[in-house]
Amino acid sequence: MSIVIIGGNERMERNYKDLCREYDCKAKVFAKYSEAMQKKIGNPDLMVLFTSTVSHKMIKTALTKIRQPETTVVRSHSSSMAALKSIMEEHAAPQKGISI
Repeated sequence: MSIVIIGGNERMERNYKDLCREYDCKAKVFAKYSEAMQKKIGNPDLMVLFTSTVSHKMIKTALTKIRQPETTVVRSHSSSMAALKSIMEEHAAPQKGISI
């Protein structure tokens, strides 16, 4: 499963990716806006928008770049690890052998 995380804390990028890996998912994290983001989003299965730490321009860009209708978009006001963990528990099954 592929995940794109828009927003969040720059210092937490590695932690976000590690948590996604525990659920057997590949993650791309865009904490800051860049022009390259438009090309790198791709076609994720799940898009997480941390709305408290992201600009309206980033959200608009991310939502217009989704090409497949099967992409699930989840908005969270909190950009904490607990918020991401609850999103992952709801939308992705944990990898066997790893305790969470």
